[in-house]
Amino acid sequence: MIAGSLLTLGYHGCEREVGEKAIEGVHLTPSRNAYDWLGHGVYFWERDPERALEWAKVNQKAKEPFVVGAAIQLGFCLDLVEVEHLELVRAAYLSLHRMFQAAGLLDEFPENGAGFRGDLDLVKRNRDCAVINHLHDLRQEAGEPEFDTVRSPFSEGKPLYDGGKIMARTHVQICVRNPACILGYFRPL
Repeated sequence: MIAGSLLTLGYHGCEREVGEKAIEGVHLTPSRNAYDWLGHGVYFWERDPERALEWAKVNQKAKEPFVVGAAIQLGFCLDLVEVEHLELVRAAYLSLHRMFQAAGLLDEFPENGAGFRGDLDLVKRNRDCAVINHLHDLRQEAGEPEFDTVRSPFSEGKPLYDGGKIMARTHVQICVRNPACILGYFRPL
């Protein structure tokens, strides 16, 4: 168990069978897609079960859409609303870019891209995933403590109103890398 850190609720959209197994005590399987914007781990919508259900229906096209809740202790969190953590990510980007450049592979440097026609948010976040995973690798190589979780707001969608910068689909996501941070799963009401 991770002691002395912020406790929050997260919601994961999935097939009913997967969610029911989690409630019975089987941990959710970490995602390892190249486009997972916060790196590899188990993804949750922070305090938003409706978005998790929408995700299961629309993006996963679940036959039996389901939402499983989780009590998450953030532990040692790479929180991308903190300046010092944003600087770590910037440094990881520069390091990764230098590696690709030194290897003569800049044309293969990961890019963020559209996930569907008209996707202005570029939801296929291959570059972001590569940078975050590189940051974790750099910390591990240096013998520095590994982050248990990654948390970040995601500004998404069209402006909520004319001339505004508050987007209609903005949310906060949590990527859990250390399963010990998940204190338990539950069925939302």
